[in-house]
Amino acid sequence: MMLEVLTISFALVAGLLVQQIRIPPLVGFLLAGFALNAFGPDLGMPATAGPALDHVAHLGILLLLFTVGLKLKLRQLLQWHVAGTSLVHFAVTTAVLGGGFSLLFGIAGQEAVLLAITLAFSSTVLAAKVLDSKRELRAFHGRTAIGILIIQDLIAIAVLAIFGDQQPSYWAFLLVLLPFLRPAFCWLLDNAGNEELLVLVGMLLALVIGGMGFAAVGLSGELGALLVGVLLGDHGRSKELSDALWGLKEVFLIGFFLQIGLTGIPGTEELLLALALALLLPLKGLLFFALLLACRLRVRNALISSLTLSCYSEFGLIVAAATLEQWLVPLAVAVAVSFTIAAPINRYSNRIVERLEPTLKRFERRLEHPDEQPVALGDADVLVLGMGRVGTATYDFVQAAGMKAVGIDSDPSQVDKHRQAGRHVSYADADDPFFWHSLDLSAPRAVVLALAGGESKETAARQLRRSGYRGWVVGHAMHQAEADRITESGADRTYLTMTQAGVGLGEHVTTELTEQGGARG
Repeated sequence: MMLEVLTISFALVAGLLVQQIRIPPLVGFLLAGFALNAFGPDLGMPATAGPALDHVAHLGILLLLFTVGLKLKLRQLLQWHVAGTSLVHFAVTTAVLGGGFSLLFGIAGQEAVLLAITLAFSSTVLAAKVLDSKRELRAFHGRTAIGILIIQDLIAIAVLAIFGDQQPSYWAFLLVLLPFLRPAFCWLLDNAGNEELLVLVGMLLALVIGGMGFAAVGLSGELGALLVGVLLGDHGRSKELSDALWGLKEVFLIGFFLQIGLTGIPGTEELLLALALALLLPLKGLLFFALLLACRLRVRNALISSLTLSCYSEFGLIVAAATLEQWLVPLAVAVAVSFTIAAPINRYSNRIVERLEPTLKRFERRLEHPDEQPVALGDADVLVLGMGRVGTATYDFVQAAGMKAVGIDSDPSQVDKHRQAGRHVSYADADDPFFWHSLDLSAPRAVVLALAGGESKETAARQLRRSGYRGWVVGHAMHQAEADRITESGADRTYLTMTQAGVGLGEHVTTELTEQGGARG
């Protein structure tokens, strides 16, 4: 029990402390890991803590990659701005850093190359967690960053196969049959219900079939969990499955961040080396930014994707553990430092872009990416930003009332579904300040803020007012503090979704009882 007492207590206290200064709790979990490393033995932490947390962390990563796969489309990986950027960035980083380590510090050739390779990767865990928390995994910049990270993960798996001790077995070729198992996986999802069985099905697919199944034939379990998720990405219940695994994934990922801190207690040399490696992070991000701009991305999407990728990777630690054990502690500290820097920056990346808009205009190109076509509102009476469940219900109600509605969403797959259903929905990212410059808002008399994240609604409200829009702006929120911020940002009214649902249900009940009373009378 002492392991549970210490890990939960340290993680909770550190997470709460950093949250008070508006830094994501995962940074606190990293600090808690180092604190456990330093003070845990004196407090009675068992010697089995490291292996236990390592196992929990592995489960968390498998579940995370499985849920990422559920939201990914394979064609996204084949786009040049994804595949080209990731491969060119990896090649340039490996060549420059490998040559620098060899020439400047006299590190042996293969060791220098492997060290450069570990630093070329970016964190899939951090990026997916931050994007998921902002509900931007399906946004254009989110899909771009995750696609690049997946290709990096595939490269990491290839490096482990070449330089590591584990080699694929002859049975690995049987995995080409995996797509033929999809009907069986779909049957499980269709018959799992909505509660405990659905979670168990998700764990079976992610941990057993993806994780253990791939590991049994000498391949990466992480790759297996990801590919099984991708295989089910277009299933009708993929989002429901992802939501069902959300809490379980979050708990296990705390173990991942704690486990990084337990890698070792750094000395002065390791700390200085980690800080020196942290100084390379801006160069890492700048190279991503330049490559994405060269692929004709809008400057905002290029910048946010680059910020998401400007950190070091847990996969780098996996590669180091197999090939560079002597470098593991300083690399773990460098990963922790990069997380500490990158997490808050990415948390507020939309606001950063908004404030840097005048400067970023210099980098904006007139070329348009196929995913980012201009939006025409026509003569719509109501503009709905965000076409999830709330936005779709609003759109349909407006249309049924005899008014014209137009929707905007940042998820291309959602846009396609709405268009097939006959709705007038366009692709655009309302968080992009440049999007508002080309938008003609003369027709809509009202704008509904039905975007997924509270920060996105705040940004949209500010941009609407800055654009000179004088119509009615209304939003929805889950709690009062969020509602207050949206209203302060420029919305005329913000409704509490759950409260309004309760009020509506109460109105139905009282109306029904009144009618029944009238009938009895």
